[in-house]
Amino acid sequence: MAAMDEFRIRDIEHLKSLWRDIYAPSGGIDWSSMLPYYAEDIRFRDAVQEIRGQERFAAMTRRLAKRSRKLRFLIHNAVMEGDVAFLEWEMVISYWKFPESSVYGTSRLVLRDGKVAEQRDYFDLWGDIWDNIPFLARVYRFFMRRAFG
Repeated sequence: MAAMDEFRIRDIEHLKSLWRDIYAPSGGIDWSSMLPYYAEDIRFRDAVQEIRGQERFAAMTRRLAKRSRKLRFLIHNAVMEGDVAFLEWEMVISYWKFPESSVYGTSRLVLRDGKVAEQRDYFDLWGDIWDNIPFLARVYRFFMRRAFG
């Protein structure tokens, strides 16, 4: 029975430790230790994409790692009630051609039998990224003020 329970999320502290282990202090990424905690039919969605299935999810994590020169993930708050967990996070990313920037967001995770069956990430992709690119930040903020006050 222990082998079946090996890859089950037990509680919020266990989940936080798994997420922290993905992102090495040096800025590298290794999702291999976390992927067994995702259901084979994982449904993932964020501001950019919607993915179904563990293999496609794994491919997405590899693309993110490949695009990033350095990536750190900080969990600021986390709560879990029953099979639903929310994580408030900061992803500090440095792409190859741009300076380091932070993307702030929240993830809603729905567990099924201790594995992540659904993950929905919420974040302000354009504001957080564009604010950190010098020549785009001014244009973006000007547009936002004009369009939305």
